[in-house]
Amino acid sequence: MVLEATVITIDNSEYSRNGDFPRTRFEAQIDAVEFIFQAKRNSNPENTVGLILSAGSNPRVLSTFTSEFGKILSGLHDTHIEGSIHLGTAIQIAALTLKHRQNKVQHQRIVVFVCSPIQDDRQELMKLAKKLKKNNIAVDIINFGEIEHNTAIVEEFIETVNNSQEESSHLLNIQPGPRLLYEHIAGSRIILEEGAAGGSGFDGDSAGGDNGFMDFGVDPSVDPELAMALRLSMEEEQQRQERLRQQQEQQEQQQQQQEIQGQGQEQEQENKS
Repeated sequence: MVLEATVITIDNSEYSRNGDFPRTRFEAQIDAVEFIFQAKRNSNPENTVGLILSAGSNPRVLSTFTSEFGKILSGLHDTHIEGSIHLGTAIQIAALTLKHRQNKVQHQRIVVFVCSPIQDDRQELMKLAKKLKKNNIAVDIINFGEIEHNTAIVEEFIETVNNSQEESSHLLNIQPGPRLLYEHIAGSRIILEEGAAGGSGFDGDSAGGDNGFMDFGVDPSVDPELAMALRLSMEEEQQRQERLRQQQEQQEQQQQQQEIQGQGQEQEQENKS
């Protein structure tokens, strides 16, 4: 089974309040996120998933990579429906989050939910798609709610990001109907090809800093707000990795102390006997 790191971006814009998908577009995404999470984990227990909000004043990381759905769900419960979708920015943050994943062997994938009109410049999105392709990042787009407005641009995006030798990125267009959102996803290539490889885990230079921003067309001197959002996402991931390292060290120390205490007790009993 493929070893994969996946970042899911959900659309929490004002359009996600719409009730054409049960119960609302936003709540339909929550169910779908859980379904995708479980599918990834069932495919390989070492797979990890992160979560990003794509709307509001700025897209932000809700959860860095985790194997526990409780952490994803906790982030979703703190989510506010607000503003408009910033698709390009959300995907750039997702890409940089993948760039700083702990296990570089993991293949890279972004799953994007879109349920509101895309306002991004088409040329800028295609430039981003080419950079994702260059960095071996696969993308799945789940397009629902505003299909007439979005289909042409997301089709071009997927065509651009796909490798001619291996179509590892997918587009799923979903019309309203009696079926739940996650049921559409369950029967799609996004899930049915779960065993197929995503973007390669070996993505070349993995150095951080502003060079990482430039990889995805972000010049901090031109767009400082976007650069700050990306930097915060990267710092959050680094802090999480440091906490994990410290926890592991503490566990190892406790285990060593227990072993020493056990050996001491055994020696004491031998001396008494």
